[in-house]
Amino acid sequence: MKLKGIVPRTWKIIKRVFLILFIAQLLYIILLRWVNPPVTMTQIGSWFSLIGTGKSFQRDYVDLGEMSQHVKLAVIASEDQLFPDHDGFDFKSIEKALKHNQKSKKIRGASTISQQVAKNVFLWQGRSWIRKGLEVYFTFMIELVWNKKRILEVYLNVAETGEGIFGVEAAAQAYYKKPASDLNREEAAMIAACLPNPVKYSVNPPARITVWRQKRILQQMRNLSGDPDIAELVK
Repeated sequence: MKLKGIVPRTWKIIKRVFLILFIAQLLYIILLRWVNPPVTMTQIGSWFSLIGTGKSFQRDYVDLGEMSQHVKLAVIASEDQLFPDHDGFDFKSIEKALKHNQKSKKIRGASTISQQVAKNVFLWQGRSWIRKGLEVYFTFMIELVWNKKRILEVYLNVAETGEGIFGVEAAAQAYYKKPASDLNREEAAMIAACLPNPVKYSVNPPARITVWRQKRILQQMRNLSGDPDIAELVK
């Protein structure tokens, strides 16, 4: 009889905990529509990894209007050219990536800017089905609660742009000794070029692959400059 009584009470407690957690994360998502994330798991991990290295942790959030149009265009050209048009997922790119990964040991990603924001702000780095499932949920939620400009703004503030460097403002100050609002096309493209792997694709000194990616991004920026939806986002 006691065991029968414990099971319902335990289940009731579990349901209550899950309800509280669900409401808490929902309120947090809504709050971040206007407030910048205080910290992310990636930033915490980076901060710990820098202990004893003599390197400093650098992060500086700024509004979207305080960023150069070039850097907004550069990251869209580099990371997600369909960003204004999709609802968080680029299914064609996902399908291509799945086919490629079945044949090659070199994993190709297909994450949109929205998915990267979901991962960087709410989750941890790494590959697992649990994390991927949560990423899908948070991507859906920020697309529902935020808008494209807010998603882009948060991405540009939390993306890792070097070892211990987060956001384009911190990158602009670290690499070019100027605010993100003053970045020119070449500088913006160089910062965008490091985003897939900011430690390997170093900006200063520039790795060969970073320079190669910068040239490709500059070309894509020219191709996308006439797109009205993108122009509306980056102005």
